[in-house]
Amino acid sequence: MSNGVPEQRKVLHRYAIWHLVRRLRRRSNGRPLTSQQFISARQRTNAAVAFLTWLKAHDLALETCQQADLDQWLTDDSATYRHTAGHFIRWARTNKLTTVHVPAVRWNGPTQPLDDEQRWNVARRLLHDDTLKPEDRLAGLLLLPYAQGPSAIGRLTIEDVEAGAQEVRLHLGDAPVQLPEPVALARVVAANRKGHATIGALAPSPWLFPGGQPGRPISTTQLTQRLNQLGIRPNQARSTALFQLATEIPAGILAEAGRTKRIRNTASTGLKHRSES
Repeated sequence: MSNGVPEQRKVLHRYAIWHLVRRLRRRSNGRPLTSQQFISARQRTNAAVAFLTWLKAHDLALETCQQADLDQWLTDDSATYRHTAGHFIRWARTNKLTTVHVPAVRWNGPTQPLDDEQRWNVARRLLHDDTLKPEDRLAGLLLLPYAQGPSAIGRLTIEDVEAGAQEVRLHLGDAPVQLPEPVALARVVAANRKGHATIGALAPSPWLFPGGQPGRPISTTQLTQRLNQLGIRPNQARSTALFQLATEIPAGILAEAGRTKRIRNTASTGLKHRSES
């Protein structure tokens, strides 16, 4: 299969540079890319590499891969980026580089009423389980009720936390929101931040969730992995939260998700009610 490596590299270069990067440049129209756009492109590139590497390891090639081979990949627990690779596979099929197909999956809201209740069950655990790390509990609670994505959570700084004697407020947008107990553990997280970025640094790290490099916040990928370990799938959990909020808040207000006071107050009220139940 060594002869196939140059061909794989050509396909990967074509996909990453001439498709992903070119599309990003077209969509940004000269504006700086957002961190989420960069992360998405990187994940899709890594997924393409993972799939091509898996094919090579199984003495397969993209052009000769059969649907049965793809099905094996999708059910192989040792394979990484299985679902993210669907974007690359659909691109390859469109460009007649393969005949296999992975349908695009669009999430249209909770598939059953238990989805929202399951979200609150996980939130209750984060509220009361002292065996979990405070920073992981806080990140999960900012996602589940407040619909804050990992990239937004990672950008929070200690200046976003207003810790008074009686209450704790957190800036999630244009105005701070008062956090109900015990979500006020943001006070604990701000005072006891850990990570390589806080060790040996010349100046205190400004990030509420420090990353592995001095002066840098936790990466979206790393935070997502930590949330996954808590049983939280950020994309679906955030979509579920927004879907539920859509039943309680007018669409015009929901469009400013994460930036309007009404949304944050609604989330705080729901969280306080369930923490007491």
